Amino acid sequence: MNRLDLKFLLLGAIMLTAGVTLGIVMGIRHDFALAPVHAHINLVGWASLSLFGIVYKLYPELARSRLAAVHFILAAPAAVMFPIGIALSMFYDRPLVAIVAAFLWLAGVILFLVQLIALAFRLATRPTLAVAE
Repeated sequence: MNRLDLKFLLLGAIMLTAGVTLGIVMGIRHDFALAPVHAHINLVGWASLSLFGIVYKLYPELARSRLAAVHFILAAPAAVMFPIGIALSMFYDRPLVAIVAAFLWLAGVILFLVQLIALAFRLATRPTLAVAE
């Protein structure tokens, strides 16, 4: 089995570890210049990736979709590239990595939304059982 849910959760936990480590380093140094990077590691990396994993676990029919695999292919590198791109933009005025990552992330989010909408319509049109009279 592919276990897309675990792939999202594992990458989310790796990002959480990176975000917490960066937060501790910033705190020790009393230098919070990388706060936007820290925030994106935690929000895009930990929170969003983990929520995707949880949703794929709760709705395994979504995880079996080809769109789900494409979602991971877009979201995983974007979640890693985005905070790196923000740092490159902040310190070297090189925003290209952040821009590319943002569009990859957006494409992944749109695929996730499309899957959820399709699931909602499938669930809404399923016949329901009624109590016999």
